[in-house]
Amino acid sequence: MAELVTGHAGKAHVTPEQAAGLNAGILGLDDYVLNVHDKFKISVVSANKVTIGTGELVMQGRHVNQGRPEDLIVTNGSQGMKRNDLVVCRYTKGSQSIESAQLLVVKGTPTTGTPTDPTINTTSPLDGGTTYDMPLYRIPLDGITIGTPVALFNVLKPMSDVWDSLTQFETGQLKMPYSDRTITLTKVGCVVVANAYITLTGSFKSAGNVAVNEKIPEGFRPADGANAVLHGSDNGGDATFYLVVSPDGSMRLNGTGNVGRFIGVSGCWITVWNRS
Repeated sequence: MAELVTGHAGKAHVTPEQAAGLNAGILGLDDYVLNVHDKFKISVVSANKVTIGTGELVMQGRHVNQGRPEDLIVTNGSQGMKRNDLVVCRYTKGSQSIESAQLLVVKGTPTTGTPTDPTINTTSPLDGGTTYDMPLYRIPLDGITIGTPVALFNVLKPMSDVWDSLTQFETGQLKMPYSDRTITLTKVGCVVVANAYITLTGSFKSAGNVAVNEKIPEGFRPADGANAVLHGSDNGGDATFYLVVSPDGSMRLNGTGNVGRFIGVSGCWITVWNRS
């Protein structure tokens, strides 16, 4: 049965599950530290104490606030032994469905070899789990010494940052091989679109992966590990070719084109996302 959640019902009716479901649907089905306050910054105070700074996090849709720094005790290490501990934020649903969250250190198993992380609770409250751990840091211990903590969480950027990145708009030009005309490059966020209607001023016959001198300008090149393809053709079939673009901007030509033919060129690819 459908229920209006964000509406007046004359009684208390909004549940934590509904609020968590909304958060998870908007922010994602994962765990995130939000980009505010100290973002749970960790400081090693002594051989058995760390301090966790302020922050906000969302774990499986549950919002947790850390309003002031908190000291956590790390069990002392042992000479000649290594151990991995985990700092986690633990969600608990107890009797009478009372829910709570706390930061704590989950102790690992000492070993003379390579230590592994301790087992934590992974059944999401979205799936009915009553205890769930969001890992924040791995604390390595070598003997009685605490090593450098390793962050295990993702910081979720605010929507304003995402919007700014997606709406970045930039244009550029690429000289078309065998032509005195250029192809227009338009970049929105990390997506590049190439298009042009141009006349060939030179001919090439059955080019097979031939390197050309022209290059895609920086800022418009394909992301590492990927190639881009520009396709060109005319209505009569006298020109049909494609240009393969590498991440360094170099291009290789395949196909046929005849001087004087009026052709359409198009392509679309992902470039490096500039978050600045």
